[in-house]
Amino acid sequence: MRRVLIVFGGRSSEHEVSCATAAGILKAIDRTQWDVIPVGITRDGEWVRVADDPSALELRDGHGQSVTAGDSRVILTFGGALFQLSYEGDPACGEAKVRDVENLGKVDVVLPLLHGPYGEDGTIQGLFEMMNVPYVGCGVTASAISMDKHLTKTVLAAAGIDVGSWELVTRVEWEEDPQAVTRRIGALGYPVFVKPCRAGSSIGISKVDNESELAAAIRQAQNHDPRVIVEAMLVGREIECGVLASAVSSPRTAPLGEIEVPEGEFYDYALKYVDTEGIGLVCPARIRPEHEVLIRQTAAKAFEALECEGLARVDFFYDEDSSRIVINEVNTLPGFTPISMFPQMWNAAGLDYTKLIDTLLEEALDRPLGLR
Repeated sequence: MRRVLIVFGGRSSEHEVSCATAAGILKAIDRTQWDVIPVGITRDGEWVRVADDPSALELRDGHGQSVTAGDSRVILTFGGALFQLSYEGDPACGEAKVRDVENLGKVDVVLPLLHGPYGEDGTIQGLFEMMNVPYVGCGVTASAISMDKHLTKTVLAAAGIDVGSWELVTRVEWEEDPQAVTRRIGALGYPVFVKPCRAGSSIGISKVDNESELAAAIRQAQNHDPRVIVEAMLVGREIECGVLASAVSSPRTAPLGEIEVPEGEFYDYALKYVDTEGIGLVCPARIRPEHEVLIRQTAAKAFEALECEGLARVDFFYDEDSSRIVINEVNTLPGFTPISMFPQMWNAAGLDYTKLIDTLLEEALDRPLGLR
């Protein structure tokens, strides 16, 4: 039986969401096909073996779970060999001594479920490449670019894809000349959305209705990322498209999904994970057939422009009256709980949650490592 290393948690602000994703995967993965080793990464970046217990990782009443460390750590070595080291004393301290080394065997493939920085941004993908271990999802370059909203928009705009209007705000720019930054943002027209450039799950996002609210919103976003993106408000329905691809085939797209948000609100963290009854997730989306074709074609075009692999979810704003279709962002590791939109879209295509996991793992095993 092939062995899959499931890695979750991590150092980003989406740690708890990642744990919830792992709970869903651990419940659904086909145990007759895959021998599973769950490994969590603490908020400090320490790798630890975690009990194979989905209930310990699920969101409860809107509150997530965290990976904590004991007296042992896990090390992944070249070729996929996995070892657990037990220590006398604190492993984070240079004085700690290794008490025992357990060989956990070789893993065949890694399923990284790390949302946000230090997981979805090419960092851990680079580690897997260096260790010569197959892994699910996009490679280093596509992961890094897609994690950065400014770079994503820059690449997609160069490919002729509508991404709306935006401004990048660096910490240096804001500290040296906030008035100049404010003028640039004012040219976008209020309201605007202020976001951390490299974060997900709608963490740190503010809707800004006028100039007086801007400074506080930028400070809030900077709590999560020194690079901040400010986007002009787009009018339209929020449409999502799931994409899958193998190493030998063109991207294929799923039936579209739609997020129905209460009037006057946006799809923030609370609506995604806490007050989920306040939104509607519609799949397949009720949309004009010719526009569905165009959105799915644009999703595949974006996937290829960013050189994505394995999977992605492409998020759109769609104005039916004007027929304008704008890409908001591309997620290389989309939400993957059973109720998340990505699995729901593929379920509508006839690929259920368990089979979707199988498909991604098989694709990762078929894909070559290194330059490709």
